[in-house]
Amino acid sequence: MFNPLTQPLRYAGLRLDRLSAQRKDRPWLEQQLQQPNSRLVPLWQGRNLLHPERPEALHFSRAEADFLLEHSQEILFLGQQQHAWFALDLSHLSEQQVQQLLPQGQFTDIRKVGPLLPAEEAAILACARGLLHWHQQHQFCSLCGHPSRADQGGHLRRCSNSACGKEHFPRLDPAVIMLVEHIPSDGGPRLALLGRSPHFPPGTYSTLAGFVETGESLEEAVAREVWEEAGVRLSRADYRASQPWPFPASIMLGFRGLAASLAIQVDQDELEDARWFSAEQLQGFGEWGDPNSAYSLPRKDSISRWLIDEWIAENLPR
Repeated sequence: MFNPLTQPLRYAGLRLDRLSAQRKDRPWLEQQLQQPNSRLVPLWQGRNLLHPERPEALHFSRAEADFLLEHSQEILFLGQQQHAWFALDLSHLSEQQVQQLLPQGQFTDIRKVGPLLPAEEAAILACARGLLHWHQQHQFCSLCGHPSRADQGGHLRRCSNSACGKEHFPRLDPAVIMLVEHIPSDGGPRLALLGRSPHFPPGTYSTLAGFVETGESLEEAVAREVWEEAGVRLSRADYRASQPWPFPASIMLGFRGLAASLAIQVDQDELEDARWFSAEQLQGFGEWGDPNSAYSLPRKDSISRWLIDEWIAENLPR
C-alpha cells in the first residue's frame, strides 16, 4: 500500500526543516545567510539553474557564489537540513546578464527534467519556484494597495503602510484530480475514464481534473468536475494522495472515483475527447510526447500518471 509520507510523489518529500519559529528572527536569518556552507538556489523568470548537458541541479554554497547575493531581487529562506537553504530571484536581470553571471548552467523549466532529477533535489527546486512565484505575484497589499515587503524569510509579505500592516501568506490553488473507474456488475473487466485536452501532445489521455470552488468539499469538487467535463455521475470518491504542483501554484489532491454508468457526454469546451480504457489497453500506451505512439500516458512526474499506474497494477490480469 502506498504511503505518501514514506513514498512521496515527485516534488513532495521535502526534508528541509522549515523552522517556522526561528525564521521570525531577522538576526538569526542573517546569521544563517552569512554561513559559508549555506546553500543558494538561483532562479530566473520561473526557471531553475540546471547543468546544460545532463539532468543535474546547480546550486552553490555561500562561499562559492557570494557574488549572487548582490544581484538578487529577493532572498527567501527555504529551510534547513545540515545547512540553511535560500532561494535567490534573479528575474530582473536580462537573459544576457544571467548567462554572464552563471555561465556554467542554463535556466530551464524544471518540468523538462523533473522525473530525472533526484527526488530531494526536484522537491527543493519546485519549492523555491513556487514560493518565488507567489512573491512576484503579490507585490502590493490587496487591502490598501501599498507595496508589500517579504518578512519571516519570505514566508509572508507585510504591507508597508503603517496604518494597514496587513500580513499576506503564500496561497495555493487546490485542484482535485481523479481516476474514475467503472466496475461492471457482471464481473467483467474494470474500465478507467481518461480525457484528452486539446492542449495535450497528440494521442495523450489523462485523468480528469479541476479547481475546487468556494463552498464545496473536495469530494463534491470531484463529482462536479467529472459531471461537467464528461457527463458521468459518481457514486463515491475516495482520497488517494496529494502532490505539490508549483506550475505555478497548485496542490493536486488525488482521488479514485466510482462511476454509476458508462455513458459519456463530453463538454467540448473542456475536453476534446473522453473514453473508457481497460488496464491492458493502458499498458500498451506510450510515453508523454512520444510521436511514435498512437496513444500516450501523462508525464511521469505527475500525480495523474501515478493514479493511472496504480490502477493498471491493480487491474491487469494475474
